[in-house]
Amino acid sequence: MSPPAAPSNGLRLVLASTSTYRRQLLERLGIPFTVAASNVDEEPLPGESAVDLVQRLARAKAEAVARRHTNSLIIGSDQLALCGRDVLGKPGSGERAIAQLKSLSNQRVVFHTAIHVINTQSNGNEGHLDLTTVHFRQLSEDEIKRYVMRDKPYDCAGGFKMEALGITLFNRIENQDPTALIGLPLIWLAGALRRNGFDLP
Repeated sequence: MSPPAAPSNGLRLVLASTSTYRRQLLERLGIPFTVAASNVDEEPLPGESAVDLVQRLARAKAEAVARRHTNSLIIGSDQLALCGRDVLGKPGSGERAIAQLKSLSNQRVVFHTAIHVINTQSNGNEGHLDLTTVHFRQLSEDEIKRYVMRDKPYDCAGGFKMEALGITLFNRIENQDPTALIGLPLIWLAGALRRNGFDLP
């Protein structure tokens, strides 16, 4: 299958992620794009903070894919969820999702979502960090089990899908961009795309 045609600015758009959620978000902007795996090692460096980690990985993913694409705008992104000092990973199974949500009942979780874009035509690059605070309500064990059975959030950090039934688990969400919680801050990205010659809307 041939790649989509480049827009009038001569740049092809490349998402440096194989995440289904990020792909679905980027599709909302209506610009043809391709997907490329970055294969970046995501292990944190000794003493690295959550903020430094997600920003470094977002840039590293964009840089890894940029080396393989000319005349392109590359989008790299990374996300980390923290409850206090505990990093929340993807549960991977129903049992672990239930255990994770039990620990988050009546707690506050902060999502750090970093994004970085690289223009391989001009060598320009810029990045952004979005913080989203999710306040979980008091959850009963029955509610958690019903939720996990219905949404199956095994591949989601925190063990919930905000864009689906997971929205019922919260008292409130504090953020500047609701799409950042899903994994790709579209408000900032739309501005970056315009700055690089893409027509939006």
